[in-house]
Amino acid sequence: MVVPDVVGHDDPFPNAHAPALRDSPFLRACRREPVPHTPVWFMRQAGRSLPEYLRVREGVPMLESCTRPDMIVEITSQPVRRYAVDAAIFYSDIMVPLKAIGVDLDIKPGVGPVIADPIRDAAGLGVLRPLEPDDVPYVTEAVGGLVGELGATPLIGFAGAPFTLASYLVEGGPSKNQERTKAMMYGAPDLWDALMGRLADLTIAFLKVQVAAGASAIQVFDSWVGAVAPQDYRESVLPHTSRIFDEIAGLGVPRIHFGVGTGELLGLMGEAGADVVGVDWRVPLDEAVRRVEPGKALQGNLDPSVLFAPWETVERRARDVLARGRTAEGHVFNLGHGVHPSTDPDVLARLADLVHEASTGE
Repeated sequence: MVVPDVVGHDDPFPNAHAPALRDSPFLRACRREPVPHTPVWFMRQAGRSLPEYLRVREGVPMLESCTRPDMIVEITSQPVRRYAVDAAIFYSDIMVPLKAIGVDLDIKPGVGPVIADPIRDAAGLGVLRPLEPDDVPYVTEAVGGLVGELGATPLIGFAGAPFTLASYLVEGGPSKNQERTKAMMYGAPDLWDALMGRLADLTIAFLKVQVAAGASAIQVFDSWVGAVAPQDYRESVLPHTSRIFDEIAGLGVPRIHFGVGTGELLGLMGEAGADVVGVDWRVPLDEAVRRVEPGKALQGNLDPSVLFAPWETVERRARDVLARGRTAEGHVFNLGHGVHPSTDPDVLARLADLVHEASTGE
């Protein structure tokens, strides 16, 4: 990687595309540097809560929409036009790299990802071949287009974490209790380790494609890992997650790690190696500061359901998140999970403005 002249060689994040982009509040907060205001973006900001998204997606299946560069660019850009967010999140799905390497799956409306042939033995691992950049040319094209479209607004690339991907592959679809997944983790550790290793390779490759094309940061989503006890996380999940962040470290972009229901795992997630630890709404940010090792920024964590309450409640809760976030070395305001589909976009717009106004000059 060529380091631009404007960046010192001792800089931890040398992948700057332009000085204006590099000095964005979002990237500064990820680097735990002073910011003019607390940056804000929303998980699932590009999606079903926006009428313009519904118009674009009408009649187009989810996975198909994730392979059309023009649609990816448009959908990713929609919330940036509507809200005063400090970052864009790449429009895709954690199932995209699995689909790209030939896994027979579909995303069924109202259900979620469904796997035709779940992986439950060593023979099933054969479908998980390495991902090559040529498998996802639409990702490279879309990220490149977005870098030009977004200008000084950073683009966050993302991928699913191995545990969550493994859960879908083993269960065959969404699961509340992860029975088969945890049974494999507990009872067939060699098979589990092989599965997680291949999925870590897949995640690394998918993230590298996005960064090579111009993404300014990456986030690893681990939606189901909150089902795991801390000791099991340390023994059966952490080594694979750590390898992902280690492999991405040399690419010069901030790395964010987010999971749901992970209050008891926050310290371990900090150990995994990300620069920013995402916190869901269940743990106050000042408590998260105590649980996560020093040297990390935090992201979060307004309960997305608060957005359905009267504005006075939204404002009070948002100010509380900002106040608690000041105890962190760096803070990126976000929800504690994704935007609910029926959320009023006008409330999100007011919230983004409030975060900037309430934090300016601190």
